[in-house]
Amino acid sequence: MYLIDKESNRITKLKQKTFSELKFRERDHLQEWIANDPSSLGEELLIIQKEFCGFKETNERLDLLALDKLGNVVVIENKLDDSGKDVTWQAIKYASYCASLTKQDIIKVYQDYLGTSAIAQDKLSDFFEGRDISEIVLNQGLNSQRLILVAAKFRKEVTSSVLWLLNFKIRLQCFKVTPFAYDDQLFLNLEQILPTKETEDFAISISTKAQEEIEVQETLKNRHHVRLKFWENFINYSNLQNNLFSNNNPTKESWIAKGIGMSGVSLNLVVTSNYCRSEITLNRGNKEENKKLFDFIYTMKDKIEEEFGAELSWERMDENVTCRIKYQYDGLSYFEESDWPTMNEFLVDVSVRMENAFKEPIQKLNVYAKRNQNL
Repeated sequence: MYLIDKESNRITKLKQKTFSELKFRERDHLQEWIANDPSSLGEELLIIQKEFCGFKETNERLDLLALDKLGNVVVIENKLDDSGKDVTWQAIKYASYCASLTKQDIIKVYQDYLGTSAIAQDKLSDFFEGRDISEIVLNQGLNSQRLILVAAKFRKEVTSSVLWLLNFKIRLQCFKVTPFAYDDQLFLNLEQILPTKETEDFAISISTKAQEEIEVQETLKNRHHVRLKFWENFINYSNLQNNLFSNNNPTKESWIAKGIGMSGVSLNLVVTSNYCRSEITLNRGNKEENKKLFDFIYTMKDKIEEEFGAELSWERMDENVTCRIKYQYDGLSYFEESDWPTMNEFLVDVSVRMENAFKEPIQKLNVYAKRNQNL
């Protein structure tokens, strides 16, 4: 790895280091780095537990337990300067233990990890693009578990067994992690070495198709039908009050959205089997930009809430790309038609108040974004 010096138009080779000489430890450092930024492994993952030992009749514990975007359980095993010769067998054991985890087991594991700082169901809904918790399929199938091995060096005993397992459709990845130094600065390189990226992309496409075929279609069709009927009812009601959602059509999704005067910023209405809410979402495709825009509009929090007439929930969501500001009504379900009048009245009222409260701040946000094109 080289450092580029633009001024001198030269490159300087970085010095490769070992974790042991830098006095880094597996649990205190490598594990924490990945847990804090699981996207370093090349995809969006949700860490649901560290040092997980919730297996019956054994005290073994795995390093990190995660979910991917398809609801598959991902076992992440970390080693430092050497993988050891038994890491593959170790990870396979953990995957076999995790195969028996039910959806409720996973929710409980995640809630234990979060403590009282957040509600696991809400966090899962956010990770799965706002889907209702009852629609999220987790750990479906006895061979859907994934394995990720991370180490600075992989022994041939490990790479040989990994290549053999890949022939049997076991979803297993090896990431080589290497620290580098330049003066007082330290750098970390994470590189997937097995399987090759092209092979993995093909395997993921197959898995995606299989996952879609696994889902219970009749259940989803029923939910889609109910939501379609709800949004038709809501839009008809809304059009009698104002024209805020007059351009929206009924949808099978759990949300509808409208523009609010800035690209990547929208006013959304969300309904689930447990709540309904109105929210402003910031998603311009870039995580860092979204966080800076959120921080800017947060400086106007008091004025916005005064105009809105109530306190809002301001969710920067540092682990996600998107940011959100919401106002929610708990205890209502789109499955219960008797709840629809209350939901309609609430959603129309808060969406109008939210649009009015954010009109001027969004204008200022537009100006701020244009002045800071290099956000």
